[in-house]
Amino acid sequence: MALSAQNIDLFYGASQALKNVSISAEIGKVTCLLGRNGVGKTSLLRAIVGQQPIRAGEVIWLGENINALSTPDRARAGIAYVPQGREIFPLLNVRENLETAFAAAPKGERFVADEIFELFPVLKQMLGRRGGDLSGGQQQQLAIARALTMRPKLLVLDEPTEGIQPSIIKDIERIIALLRDRGDMAILLVEQYYEFARDLADDFSVLDRGEVVLSGRIGDVPEADIMQHLTV
Repeated sequence: MALSAQNIDLFYGASQALKNVSISAEIGKVTCLLGRNGVGKTSLLRAIVGQQPIRAGEVIWLGENINALSTPDRARAGIAYVPQGREIFPLLNVRENLETAFAAAPKGERFVADEIFELFPVLKQMLGRRGGDLSGGQQQQLAIARALTMRPKLLVLDEPTEGIQPSIIKDIERIIALLRDRGDMAILLVEQYYEFARDLADDFSVLDRGEVVLSGRIGDVPEADIMQHLTV
């Protein structure tokens, strides 16, 4: 198991956002975290990448407890995060945005691989364009490409389909499937849309009110049982 987050409790002040949550991710597989807005999905991702401290539990990465590691150290250890909202640098051009990942890339691999432009050909045409001038879908592609420039072993994606036009959603789905099938990284994906998750995920967990209420392999749990935790 590449990633194992075990018995995570997370608080914002006196308010508990996560209660005894456990989730795992394996190399060569996609694990999808599902749930409505506000149930703690992003909080769990932030705990895994080190952006939010946890009150209890442990994050195990490649067999090591990384609770004490900072976010930059977790990135250097191979954990790449594409946050909700993308958080690209709007005043930097596409090339410069990609190069910001070099700080976390292994020595000797601090360059933008040709594969990035094979996955995202639109970015090659826009290397000199500022990030803030890209469309939402292009910014999402840039955010994923920047994460991949780190050469991660774990790719953490927070709602990559949010606010994206259908054609680019299909492109992102294809790219995630290619990365999974390559077999050298684990992918942890937060998603609201069951259909997108169903078509990509090997395993899933459903969060509701800060707790895991369902988990297993996609296809082993009736769709209706999952949907009752996703619909309003």
